[in-house]
Amino acid sequence: MATDNKTALIQLEGIHKTYQDGVLKVHALCDINLSVGRGELITIMGPSGSGKSTLLHILGCLDHPTEGRYLFDGEDTNEYRDRKLAETRNQRIGFVFQSFNLLQRETAIENVTLPLMYAGANEAQSRAKEALRKVGLGERLNHRPGQLSGGEQQRVAIARAIVKRPDVILADEPTGNLDTQVGSNIKDVFKNLHADGLTIVLITHNPDVAEMGTRKLKLRDGQLEA
Repeated sequence: MATDNKTALIQLEGIHKTYQDGVLKVHALCDINLSVGRGELITIMGPSGSGKSTLLHILGCLDHPTEGRYLFDGEDTNEYRDRKLAETRNQRIGFVFQSFNLLQRETAIENVTLPLMYAGANEAQSRAKEALRKVGLGERLNHRPGQLSGGEQQRVAIARAIVKRPDVILADEPTGNLDTQVGSNIKDVFKNLHADGLTIVLITHNPDVAEMGTRKLKLRDGQLEA
């Protein structure tokens, strides 16, 4: 479950996550150790309740571990202040979720441009067009979500994630709301992005989706298995 630590973009060392539920302690993650090198496509499969979303939230700097260290590009995220955490999430990590989370009144290109506007990026329109073309939606720039199929909406969400040119994409069940054929098309989008050199960590419960990983891991009862 390890890559060369010198080239690791992501390094988890002894990660535990415990929640307090009244008088009970719920151990969501137990001693997770994981290295992800640049350019890898890691798939993590596990049943509901195995800790997949908790792990993704920690990887995305959306939550803190109870114990252990998370090194992002060699820096200990435990030492990040709120501003540094926000900058890392906004500029270096792209998120793709099961629900597309698109603004219904905005067009595809407007949805994709939003992250760049908040970050003050230049040439937002041209970069958004480039991202949409990369996911096969070059002819759907001015369509609103209601005018797009589920698969096309997920492609917009992926374009929104990659338009920032992040170091890594974190995808949480990106085919979960899609039928088999459309899900297969979304798999192809991720394969193409990986072929372009993008680092991807993809959480899924679907064995077919998990098979596309250059490394395939399993999460069970909060513990990671090869």
